[in-house]
Formats: sequence, C-alpha cells, structure tokens
Amino acid sequence: MSHNGTVARIDDFRSWFMDKLLMGMSWPEYMRKMLTPFNVLAAIILSVGIPVIGMRFIYGLSAVTHASHDYPWGLTLGWGLFGGVPLSATGFIMATAYYIFGFKGYKPLVRLGVLVGFMGYLFAVIYLLTDIGRPWRIYYPMLMGFGTASVLFLVAWHVATYLTVQFLEFSPAILEWLRSTRVRRWANMITIAMTIAGIILSTLHQSALGAMFLLAPGKLHPLWYSSYIPHFFLSSSVYAALAMVIIVSALVVRFMRKSTDTNFRDNLDRLTIGLGKGAFIGMFVYFALKLIGVAHDDHWGLLATPYGYWFALEMIGFVLLPSLVLVYGVKKESAGIVRMGAAYAVIGVLLNRINVSIIAFNWQMPDHLHHIIPPWQETAMVLAIVTIHILLFRWIVNRMPVVRKEPGYDEH
Repeated sequence: MSHNGTVARIDDFRSWFMDKLLMGMSWPEYMRKMLTPFNVLAAIILSVGIPVIGMRFIYGLSAVTHASHDYPWGLTLGWGLFGGVPLSATGFIMATAYYIFGFKGYKPLVRLGVLVGFMGYLFAVIYLLTDIGRPWRIYYPMLMGFGTASVLFLVAWHVATYLTVQFLEFSPAILEWLRSTRVRRWANMITIAMTIAGIILSTLHQSALGAMFLLAPGKLHPLWYSSYIPHFFLSSSVYAALAMVIIVSALVVRFMRKSTDTNFRDNLDRLTIGLGKGAFIGMFVYFALKLIGVAHDDHWGLLATPYGYWFALEMIGFVLLPSLVLVYGVKKESAGIVRMGAAYAVIGVLLNRINVSIIAFNWQMPDHLHHIIPPWQETAMVLAIVTIHILLFRWIVNRMPVVRKEPGYDEH
C-alpha cells in the first residue's frame, strides 16, 4: 500500500510537472506550436552563435573579439553590460513607483518591469562572464577586493546583490505558478524591504558604471568625458527604464496576447501615456545635464569637429527629438506615438553607451576605426545571447502570472 502510494505521488508529480512545462498540451501539440518562423530563425542564429561561444571558451577571447589592453570593451560589453544595465532599471523604477510612491494604477506593469529588470541583470552577468578572460575566477576579485577603492569591485557586488533582490521581488509570481501559497505569503512580506534595497543598490551601481570612466580622462573623448558622468548614467537610466517598459508591454500584447488578461490590455494605452510623461521629463533633465557638462568643461569649441558633429547627432537626434515625439504623443493622447518615441529613446541610450565604451574611447589611437567594427564572431555571439534572452523571457511570460492574474490569488 505504501509502495502504491509512493508510485501515485510520483505519477502525480510527473503529471503536474509536464502540465506546467507544456502548458497543458501533449508533446506533439507542443512541438507543432513551436514550429514558427521566429523559432526557426532563432534556431539558425543559435546554430551559429553557440559554437562561436564555445570557440571563445576553448581558444580564448582573441578568437572572437578585437578587445585588447588598449580597448578593453568590445560589442559584448558595450551592448550587453553598458547598454543593457540602464535598460534593466525597469524593476527599480516600477517597484519604486508602485510600492514606495503609491502609484497603484501601475499595478499591471509592476511584475513585467521586475521581470525585465531581473532578466536584464542576469544576462548582463552572462555577457560579463563571456567577455572576461577567466570567468571561473570571478569570485576571486569579489572576495579579495574588500578594502580597495575599485569602482569595478563596487559594481560587481552591487549587480550580484541586486540580481538576488530582483529575484526575490519576482518570486511571488514563480510561487503562484507553482501553487505554493504558504511560501508566497512570506515572499510578499519582504517585498517592501526588497524594493528599498533595490532603490539603494540600483541608484549606486547605475552611477558607478559611469564613475568607471572617471579613471580614463585621457582616453575618453572630452565631449563624453565629464566629472558629471556618474550623474549622466543615472539620469539616463531613469527614462531608459520607462521607455523600455513601454516597448516591452506593447510587444507582449502584440506577440503574447494569450498570456495577458483584460485588466492588462484594457489599461495599457492609458498607462503607456502616463509612462511617456515620466520619460520625456527624464529626457529633458538628462539633456540639460549634458549641456551643463559641456559648459562646465568649456568644450563648446569641440562641437565644430567630426566627433563634435557625432556628439550633436546623439544629443539632438537621439535625445531631444525622441523627447519631443513623446511630448507630442502625450499631448495627443496617442499610445502609438508614445511607443514610437520610447523606441527612439531606447536606441539613443544604446547609442550613448556604445559611444562611451567603444566609439569615443581611445579615439586618438591609430587603429581606432578597426576596433569600432566588431568581428563577425563577436556579432554572432551577441546575437545568440540576445536570442536566448528573448526565448527565456517568452517562456516565463507564457507560463507565469506576469501580465495576468493567477486564479485563486488575491491582489498584492
């Protein structure tokens, strides 16, 4: 009898697990559903990118990147770390707005923001582990660096700690999916504490990423280098996060509509316009700070140089113009225009981080142009990681109560 009871429990667990994994479908049904153009494209990208990642770990960084002692950051970190981290401030922004400042109307977007932030930081770590020379020894500087004045040591610990905080913030959704009511209750109880910890950690390491460049005043072009660069990085991360939530929420409704509920869909346009207001205010603040930085260092004359034209294009074309698009969209109460402005703003943030970490870094070196263009291997590697990021995000949203309410659970 006991043996039969054990077998029954194992069968029940297997049935429950497969139901969660396959979303209630049989294996043939699930495989047919997976045969889509996007998944075919993803398979092609991964079939090229994953072997390249293997080459990186077998033959070293020189097999996949142009990075060197002179150029420490290539596309992998310029895109994945310096570009990805500001776009991952979504959890910090949305949780702060909802739990601390009481913007309860944004409830439908809070878990989505936390998930985007958690996954952004998770993959920032993956990019870092892919790019650093000996990733299996990352624990060494993190443990032996106490008592040093290293900004990178500070960033490493902040990112690692904040990744844990965001996982705990998202854990109620995981526990609801697993139907673990008791543990979920405890997870909900620590939400406010985790939000406060997130505010402290996120504001510190967003600015600390910029502070890293204070160590290279002779290497970074004067138009991008400033004693205010930590403030630039922090302020741009605020509007980048708002813009990212706008874009991701629109994509979720467009491509994963079945995973959303009516509360999310019916309120999305209104919430998008509200986020657009915050985004354009943040962009105006950032634009003003950048002008103050140029004025403080009296670099107006550099604007009449080739790098000055590029700097002007970044500031006018990818900060001022998208902010005006957002203003127009909010004034017209058009969620579509606001989404266009948000996408434009995100491109601008990525451009800024690429400029700071690659294009304007060591700009006087004779082989600078060679370094700007990444080798195809590094591009394939980054595309593969981006694809895995998207696939994992889609897997979670399709199964867990991120943009829908789980039946049987009250609102938190």
